[in-house]
Amino acid sequence: MRRTWRCLLASVVVWVTPGAVSAQERGYEGGWGMHPMTWMWGAWGIGMGLLMLVFWGLIIAGIVLAIRWLVRQGREPGSSRALDILRERYARGEINKEEFEAKRRDLS
Repeated sequence: MRRTWRCLLASVVVWVTPGAVSAQERGYEGGWGMHPMTWMWGAWGIGMGLLMLVFWGLIIAGIVLAIRWLVRQGREPGSSRALDILRERYARGEINKEEFEAKRRDLS
């Protein structure tokens, strides 16, 4: 029986305390500037926080893609050392056309 009353009392304290705290009269001393910032933690605050993360994620991804694009500008497209060696071997006659095509497909 005592355990039941303790649980009931704990429940009442948990439910009543936030109401009592929020019912206190307060001026604007809790906020910044001329109005309190109580709205910031509502749905708008969460949504704006997520939008800020998306915005900075897009900015950082754009910078990374721009740097990768600039680095690749100096390279020849599709050129690799392995294909060059394979072409040289084919030109010297060390491998025939079937071997060349099979190895080129493996490298690509």
